[in-house]
Amino acid sequence: MVQQAQYHPLDFDYLSADEQENASVDFMNKMLKRRTVRDFSSDPVPIELVENAIRVAGSAPSGANQQPWTFVVISDPNLKRKIREAAEAEEKESYERRMSQQWLDALSHLGTDWQKPHIEEAPHIIVVFRKPYELEIDPESGEGIKVKHYYSEESVGIAVGFLLAALHLSGLATLTHTPSPMKFLTEILGRPSHERPFVLIPVGYPAESAQVPVITKKSLDEIMIHF
Repeated sequence: MVQQAQYHPLDFDYLSADEQENASVDFMNKMLKRRTVRDFSSDPVPIELVENAIRVAGSAPSGANQQPWTFVVISDPNLKRKIREAAEAEEKESYERRMSQQWLDALSHLGTDWQKPHIEEAPHIIVVFRKPYELEIDPESGEGIKVKHYYSEESVGIAVGFLLAALHLSGLATLTHTPSPMKFLTEILGRPSHERPFVLIPVGYPAESAQVPVITKKSLDEIMIHF
């Protein structure tokens, strides 16, 4: 049965020109200070901050509003250690055998390697899973059927962007980590086969001694074309 569209009035805050400019500049300046952090403090982070950020991520637009994501939060030290060990095993194999020299050269200015202590050091890690389809039960036959999720990769990518922004604006540091392959996350976290690991994000406060690589971002003229 096709569900009929229903509507209600849009709740939208209309801002004055000055308010728009101030809000735009304030958000821009805050986000331009966001950096990927690899050295985390062990100071606890209230789980409410993580929950609020995930609520924001869950509000992201998605294809057909199918919301093809699951956010798994891991705070248990033993489970974080297990994930770190599995991630490092895959990363060591990648750095030593899988990655081309060109790939290694591209990473060299960041100073990364296969060791991932941040997975244990950060108070929380969030593993985002993408669902390319949903498993539902056919009410007539009782059999499981696959319901395709449209634009699942694009949708989850947008949601992760929302998540990173929300965590940053909450005063927290993050890192996006995509060990390859990531099937071990499905196994360790007991997720169903139709959920695919998308990204692992340590969340916490930066260590007092935290340093970040000296990098530059492309200028507006390099990334924007205006007709």
